[in-house]
Amino acid sequence: MLTRNIIKSINELKKQFPIVAITGPRQSGKTTLLKEAFAGYQYLSLENPDTLEYANRDTKGFLAEYNNHIIFDEAQRCPKLFSYLQTIVDNRREMGQFVLSGSQNFHLMQSITQSLSGRVALFKLLPFDFKELKNGNLFPKTYQEAIYKGFYPAIYDRNIKPQNYHNSYLQTYVERDISDVLQVRDIKQFRDFVKICAGRVGQILNINSLAKDCGITQPTAKSWLSLLENSYIVFLLQPYYNNFNKRVLKTPKLYFYDTGLASFLLGIRNAKDVDSHTMKGGLFENLIIAELVKKNHHFYQLKEYWYWRDSNGNEIDLLCENKEKHDIFEIKATKTIMSDLFKGLDHFETTAGKDFVKNKILVYGGDESQKRTKYTIKSWQEI
Repeated sequence: MLTRNIIKSINELKKQFPIVAITGPRQSGKTTLLKEAFAGYQYLSLENPDTLEYANRDTKGFLAEYNNHIIFDEAQRCPKLFSYLQTIVDNRREMGQFVLSGSQNFHLMQSITQSLSGRVALFKLLPFDFKELKNGNLFPKTYQEAIYKGFYPAIYDRNIKPQNYHNSYLQTYVERDISDVLQVRDIKQFRDFVKICAGRVGQILNINSLAKDCGITQPTAKSWLSLLENSYIVFLLQPYYNNFNKRVLKTPKLYFYDTGLASFLLGIRNAKDVDSHTMKGGLFENLIIAELVKKNHHFYQLKEYWYWRDSNGNEIDLLCENKEKHDIFEIKATKTIMSDLFKGLDHFETTAGKDFVKNKILVYGGDESQKRTKYTIKSWQEI
């Protein structure tokens, strides 16, 4: 069993908040984490029909029995819990009383916002990050293998073939979570929608195009995309446009939290297929950006990430604040470092001004990292 990096921050903040909430996609390791990080707490899953029925039928009596150092897994299934928990923690004023967990971010966050605002330390547990796999001597040897396998724990814990795992994951997700949240009449059409999203990783989001290609209305496409976001299948990278002219694009880009699932949806069935696939560049970009997003949550860095692109096609794949300036990233799957890879970084620095930029960083598919006078070059393995 690999130790998750997020545990350090959980151990710190559970001493400062009466409630800890942990969200994340299904099968990201939440249950294992809960039992490790909260040893001594009583674990209750509200996916158990008897437990859920008790909690819904007699919430007051339920919490009279389970009233301290309790883990409520899939807590969003009983929204009535949250109002009662507010009263309990406000009266006791003790830290680390309850733990809430769930895989449907919308419902869990809605209940937390309505009843428990200011009382909860919120964490997101995503599939394994690079450091976790390195610590367990399980890190893929090539980025092609990393893209293809993805990072869901079961693939590494149980040695499941990635395509078998992702096929099962997709079917279970569609049949279970979708039916819980939306009335999707045509499951095949929804699966086609998810596949179309996989074909757009690293691209500017175009809802009209997504809807047209899937044969659905624009409102339906928006609804389905929101569901994918709240179930931690995809995320949107917002554009940075502060202090720039009106020619800067203001539409987000689409990424998957896990490249393995995206690869499966694209028909990739082994690591070698990545090299010849038309989406190789987009998948590599997705791999790096998803890793930085995972690090951000697992180490509780509280960073914000953006991309930048103007109407002439000049683009920065990623930027984030760094001590009142900004680090800017160019992400390329190539294993050869050539001078033209730095053009986008230099153009942006000229546009934004040298006082805006702290580090110009190239992330590439090679194995050697370098520190040059003007640039930091990072191997994909060391991001």
